[in-house]
Amino acid sequence: MTADSLRDRWDAIRGRVESACHDAGRDPAEVTILPVSKTFGPEVIREAVGLGLHRFGENKVQEIREKYEPLADCGIDWVMIGHLQTNKAGVVARLATEVQSLDRPKLAAALDRQLRAEGRTIDVLVQVKTSDEPSKYGLDPAQLPGFLDELADCPTMRVRGLMTLAINTSDPETIRGCFRRLRLLRDEAAAHGHDVPRLSMGMSGDFPLAIAEGATEVRIGTAIFGSRPLPDSYYWPEKNPEKN
Repeated sequence: MTADSLRDRWDAIRGRVESACHDAGRDPAEVTILPVSKTFGPEVIREAVGLGLHRFGENKVQEIREKYEPLADCGIDWVMIGHLQTNKAGVVARLATEVQSLDRPKLAAALDRQLRAEGRTIDVLVQVKTSDEPSKYGLDPAQLPGFLDELADCPTMRVRGLMTLAINTSDPETIRGCFRRLRLLRDEAAAHGHDVPRLSMGMSGDFPLAIAEGATEVRIGTAIFGSRPLPDSYYWPEKNPEKN
């Protein structure tokens, strides 16, 4: 095992999350780590399974589809965290166990239709846009109450919480403000009868700020799997390359 093996990185990130929880006065048991395996092949994910990991986040439907069969014996729960087009809802309905990027009624309708056809139910998080950054996806916060009301009538989708991507800036207070806004939106939703306790927010570069603001799950990619050989723009040459 090298000095910078997958096991070493996994142990290190667990330690960093635990430290961030202690700094925030929180119990580390309250925060889950979602490993983000985008761009890494089945052999790397299989090694991670050997460390006890069985839940992986992916940004692209194509990657879930390509990795599903080679890893079918591993009992993996695939979590869709990237922007989801409605015409790909069928693949997600068939292969994923959770969607964290539900951000519009049209997508909810497509997922519901496909899940009914598959005879499945899945967990979902509503992705909310908490900054004015044009490249970020997410539901307008003002639309959240009505959207949650609509989702209450969709038994195929169990709404578990909210997700967000912080603004891309070096200012920690601005980043933290995005996370704080999601927490407040969660609290407002709870006051109106919506039980959405989970907050998926924070990635490799900003998760301590997210934990300080109440994250219940952080999405970690490079800090676990290592640096990718090419920039995100190579894998996803579009306007919204999200870094996890």
